[in-house]
Amino acid sequence: MSASLPTAELGQRVTRALDSLVHRGPDGDGVYADAAGGVVLGHRRLAIIDPEHGKQPMSTSDGTVTVVFNGAIYNYLELRRELIAKGHPLHSYSDTEVLLYAYREWGEACVERFQGMFAFAIWDPSRRRLFCARDRIGIKPFNYFFDGETLAFASEIKAILGTGLVKAESCQAGLQDYLTFQFCLDGKTLFKNIQKLEPGHCMVAQINGGKLSLQVRQYWDVSYEIDDTHDEAWFVDHLAGLIEDATRMHLRSDVPLGAHLSGGLDSSTVVCLAADLLKGERIKTFTGAFPEGPQFDETAYAKAVAAFAGTDYQEIYIEGGTELPQVLPKLMYYMDEPLAGPGLIPQYYVSKLAAQHVKVVLGGQGGDELFIGYARYLVAYLEKCLSGAIYETAHQSKHAVTLESIVPNLPLLQTYKPMLQGLWKDGLFDTPDRRYFKLVDRSEGMSNLFSPALFEGGYSPFESFQRIFNRAGLGSMINRMTYFDLKGSLPALLHVEDRTSMAASIESRVPLLDHRIVEFMARIPPNIKFAGGRMKHLFKEAVRNTVPSEVFDRKDKMGFPTPLAQWTKGVAREFVRDILLSDRVRQRGIYNVAAIERAIDSEREFGRVVWGLLCLELWHRVYIDGDMGPHV
Repeated sequence: MSASLPTAELGQRVTRALDSLVHRGPDGDGVYADAAGGVVLGHRRLAIIDPEHGKQPMSTSDGTVTVVFNGAIYNYLELRRELIAKGHPLHSYSDTEVLLYAYREWGEACVERFQGMFAFAIWDPSRRRLFCARDRIGIKPFNYFFDGETLAFASEIKAILGTGLVKAESCQAGLQDYLTFQFCLDGKTLFKNIQKLEPGHCMVAQINGGKLSLQVRQYWDVSYEIDDTHDEAWFVDHLAGLIEDATRMHLRSDVPLGAHLSGGLDSSTVVCLAADLLKGERIKTFTGAFPEGPQFDETAYAKAVAAFAGTDYQEIYIEGGTELPQVLPKLMYYMDEPLAGPGLIPQYYVSKLAAQHVKVVLGGQGGDELFIGYARYLVAYLEKCLSGAIYETAHQSKHAVTLESIVPNLPLLQTYKPMLQGLWKDGLFDTPDRRYFKLVDRSEGMSNLFSPALFEGGYSPFESFQRIFNRAGLGSMINRMTYFDLKGSLPALLHVEDRTSMAASIESRVPLLDHRIVEFMARIPPNIKFAGGRMKHLFKEAVRNTVPSEVFDRKDKMGFPTPLAQWTKGVAREFVRDILLSDRVRQRGIYNVAAIERAIDSEREFGRVVWGLLCLELWHRVYIDGDMGPHV
């Protein structure tokens, strides 16, 4: 969309951009142009719902409104019936058509009626207005560039770069965020002048008097207003019903559907519910493992779930170490920017396995953030409870978790001694925001590997963190921690989920992140949902009879660990050293190469220093240096 560029030129730029998104939409492509409005919309399609009639860009029957849309509106059948009753001429069973007429009926408020994952743009030529929105949780991506005259947006940053409107340059604040968290906050990316539309946000681009303006607003956020009217049994029962209904809605598809199965509680719950809801239809499940040892292999649990649920079980053993020199640059291309940890490697391989059988996969993403499943939550609460016991403030809050209640669950921390040592070596009993920041800050061991100039400029990742963590209305410590993860680490994990699945041209769905479940969990009193520091307490009670006992009673969930340290000190050692000690690294001007060499040799198992360095340097090569072609 531009107030200055000719439409023909815009069309050429959009066509080039679409060429970089073939993997996201191999089933078709289309371009819409409005010369009078200065708008060109392009789309590549992965056909899931009503494959015959869902081609995009799609316009209403009278041609007055046009949309490009990525994602799925799961309640499209219910909305379709409502819109037809109101007189709208829907002719297909496409959720894209439902989205269009929902906008015609409710305007910008249509987003409040959608259950699903979505990123879309609707052009309204009569008002010369482009309305864009991203789903509440950020399951589907939306990136954009705006220079005051031209707006370019796409699911992936590589498409924006493909328009030629903006040069690939690194963003210093984005790099500082990445080194701190391994993701960016506040809509930043690692690219200068390219931003993300944040989850739960929409924006309006308006042309008036030959000028283009852009307004961004938040249409949704989580409310933590506590529900004091129900007991634990009611919350458990209601949560079970929400999870089952969300899974049922996510099964709507007109193409073959399967599920990721790790052997953990989250994915096992989704698989068991899906198998039951499909009423005898044998669902395909996909599992990955590494041959480096039992600590990297959960297939025994996955097989137990597959037998219990009666699935068509498929597995892959990933020889990722020998393939790392080829796979990792390719993954950095697909990722657009490095985010999160090495779990993206097995996710990519399992997605490729799934793509041989289905076009849609369900997964258990989000369970740890929603249901309080990370050890760091218990670690932070242990310190909070110690402080409350020492200073006799533990019972001042109605919903506080106390030291006496948490003690029986402390054996869960037996394997987290390094985390406890790192947290308590300084700053004990400091403010809650500083204590949780220390738990999520990954820059320790990283900052000395870079030039001090990289950290100049006055930007503070901690201040960005504080704005989220200390948001008004959060109340308890557990709400503050999970809210930050909902806004920070979860979108990064969803970015990985989106890119690894789309690299294999399949659609990934995450039923546990239905926004109704997110809203419900936020309202539960902390002393019920984190009772005695029991991680995933309510969730486990809600699915007690859904999954096999082998999974329900597990104490050793791994989280799909990757044997990266073994690779980088073994079969991939030369690759790592060739990249991180190369002339290009020395000439880039942001690294401390002598410190990097020491870090390579001292990397601990499951450490992320070498991983973070590798991904950042390969990202520079693929995007900043322009080494994109060979990896596609």
